Amino acid sequence: MTELPGIVITGASGRMGQMLIRTITESGKARVSGAIERVGHAWIGHDLGEAMGGAKLGVIVSDDPLEPIAQAQAVIDFTSPAASVDYAALAAQARTVHVIGTTGLTEDDTAKIDAAARHATIIRAGNMSLGVNLLVQLTRKVAEALDEDFDIEVIEAHHNQKVDAPSGTALMLGQAAAEGRNVSLDAAADRGRDGITGKRERGHIGFSAIRGGDIVGEHDVLFAGAGERIVLRHVATDRGVFARGALKAALWGIGKGPGAFDMLDVLGLS
Repeated sequence: MTELPGIVITGASGRMGQMLIRTITESGKARVSGAIERVGHAWIGHDLGEAMGGAKLGVIVSDDPLEPIAQAQAVIDFTSPAASVDYAALAAQARTVHVIGTTGLTEDDTAKIDAAARHATIIRAGNMSLGVNLLVQLTRKVAEALDEDFDIEVIEAHHNQKVDAPSGTALMLGQAAAEGRNVSLDAAADRGRDGITGKRERGHIGFSAIRGGDIVGEHDVLFAGAGERIVLRHVATDRGVFARGALKAALWGIGKGPGAFDMLDVLGLS
């Protein structure tokens, strides 16, 4: 019987890392072949399954990603921008599929990841769910159909531990709206209002971020015109939707060859 493809999970102890581990283990389509944590973490040197409070999985948590990534078919990475850039370089050396769900990447980070994609399959998305990627497509279409008489606002809500704002998903939606309007998001984005700001600029795409409790992820795209409003909405109630999407992306990428892709490519929506 052919061995299932091996996937390395970075940030294994985090909420998303543990969700990915459970999703992969239960899928029957792949196996967790490596688990990475930061230097000094309490899980280092322990069996992954036992560290999660369950039965042994036969995978020892490591703080050295080089060998696990070199021996795996894919790595799934929901960590930090600096770490993701480093993992992209290792994936390029190993010709390993790298699925990146990390948000908060700068233009410089993205440029380095794109450079790594010349040597490896890299799939990067601010959100891995099917529903959100359909919402991105709808946002682009509605923005294309409506002129600047309709103001566009992207409102997002997440748990109180999220460190970046706007969320990666909100930026995906804002980018889709800008593409529909045929404008640059950098020029049109309005990311903060405080104090006496003056009236809203025609054609701007506004962003609002809410942080509280254990909200998994909620995104609204509001098109507000005179006398009417259109609201496109996605609500995630379970991180499993992101884990399943990331696993789908990893399996899709195996054997693809070098290149920079996103979830629209994985889902056939590009």
